[in-house]
Amino acid sequence: MDVRNCKSCGKLFNYIGGQPLCPACLKALDNKFDQVKEYIYNHPKAGVQEVAEENEVTTMQIHKWIREERLSFTEDSMVSLQCELCGTAILTGRFCKNCKDKLSSHFGSLYEQIPEEKKKEFKENSKMRFLQNRGGTKGNL
Repeated sequence: MDVRNCKSCGKLFNYIGGQPLCPACLKALDNKFDQVKEYIYNHPKAGVQEVAEENEVTTMQIHKWIREERLSFTEDSMVSLQCELCGTAILTGRFCKNCKDKLSSHFGSLYEQIPEEKKKEFKENSKMRFLQNRGGTKGNL
């Protein structure tokens, strides 16, 4: 069991994974996200600063949601992002479609470069295993 302090309120909570926020702060953040998403829908030409001020959220949080592809702006909005690889203008995420395709094909070719022996080893070791009945009767473990 991993107990941590919430990054937002400081309370102790049982950390399962993901963001280091307690359940209450995580729920509040999700509510803020829904509020921001609705605001962007109703004000499609709003910029990041305006959205942040109107919804009491940091611009960093809005940029994080955009990079995670949870939020996207319209083409006629004042928000401009750039692909992290080539610098092309994008509306959401970290990479443009061309760079995503290149990365995807590159990762696929890396898998193809793994020797057949290793691939076979991966497949053989990925079988499901069951506990054997050691007591001789069914139901006893």
